[in-house]
Amino acid sequence: MDKKILVLIPCYNEEENIVNTVERLKEQCPEVDFLVINDCSTDNSAALLQSRGYPFLDLPVNLGIGGGVQCGYLYAKRYGYDVTVQMDGDGQHDPAYLHEVVRPVLDGQCDMCIGSRFITREGFQTSFMRRVGIRFLSGLIHLLSGKRVLDVTSGFRATNASMTAYFAQHYASDYPEPEAILAASLAGFRVGEAPVVMRERQGGVSSISSFRSVYYMVKVSLALIIDRFSIHKIRGGKA
Repeated sequence: MDKKILVLIPCYNEEENIVNTVERLKEQCPEVDFLVINDCSTDNSAALLQSRGYPFLDLPVNLGIGGGVQCGYLYAKRYGYDVTVQMDGDGQHDPAYLHEVVRPVLDGQCDMCIGSRFITREGFQTSFMRRVGIRFLSGLIHLLSGKRVLDVTSGFRATNASMTAYFAQHYASDYPEPEAILAASLAGFRVGEAPVVMRERQGGVSSISSFRSVYYMVKVSLALIIDRFSIHKIRGGKA
């Protein structure tokens, strides 16, 4: 593959998962570059990354998932990567499906491709309550933008250089996964999906509990509605 591909791996307190995540990526996709974004972890993540010699950004303050990933997009833009891929550091995203997510972008079918659990419905499908919330947010994004995306909270996604440049300047800090889909669609970019199989978190504890899942859904819904009236189309054509 002659295209430059960078995989961004956001990491916050992932000492139980980050080494296995990186090693699986290196084994499955040795031709791609990767960059771990250590978001001021309070555990042993930074020491593990350093001891392994992995390339990583060591953020001095915690920026949250959105701010951390945006740093990665800035890096990708600066060094001229053709495709930028985001993969979670908790082991849920299988790098065996990386090329399935990248291919529609390389083929020019879309500017951003989301790795979706809900096309073939194989593998880990998350909890029932989260699936209800995801379906609701999917419907809300469709209502606000006219674009239907099934797995709106998936952090497994690939962007071309134009989309990467846009996210380097405009990226949500609080709820980046669904907000990025809405922003891209409203700005005139093409958003697509590709089927992937995900796994359960391989270690550690998710930051979103059942109660926080409801809180998250309410807050992200309000954020999406606000975004609808603040994002302007910058590209021609319909997303």
